[in-house]
Amino acid sequence: MRIPALVAVALSLAAPAHSGDPAAGERLWRQCQACHMIVDGGGNVIQQGGRDGPNLYGIIGSRAASVAGFRYSAELSEARDMGLVWDQARFVDYVTNPTGFLRRFLDRPSARSPMGFQMRAGAADMFAYLRSVAR
Repeated sequence: MRIPALVAVALSLAAPAHSGDPAAGERLWRQCQACHMIVDGGGNVIQQGGRDGPNLYGIIGSRAASVAGFRYSAELSEARDMGLVWDQARFVDYVTNPTGFLRRFLDRPSARSPMGFQMRAGAADMFAYLRSVAR
């Protein structure tokens, strides 16, 4: 039985559910470490870093603005209350353009993200890395 050409093309273009290279993401960590750290629940330091941003351990698949003890912006807290969960698409969209993402998600042109950094390349790799260290 032959697969219709349109179905075959669609299947060949479909991206895997979790694309990205964890090793490449780990190499990109230096872009994040000025503001973020990765420390597991037992206090084991996976990646040293700053404290201006929340600890990134276990954020993949979790609700936004949910790291205990971190003070989040009103916009990120509102996004959390609206159900924002860090899946791959939303994580990549956010780290690529944090303010643009929040403006779209909150449907408010005046929304601003506290994160000024924009990851121009490798966001899917960073997602894969953060996902891999929390297993």
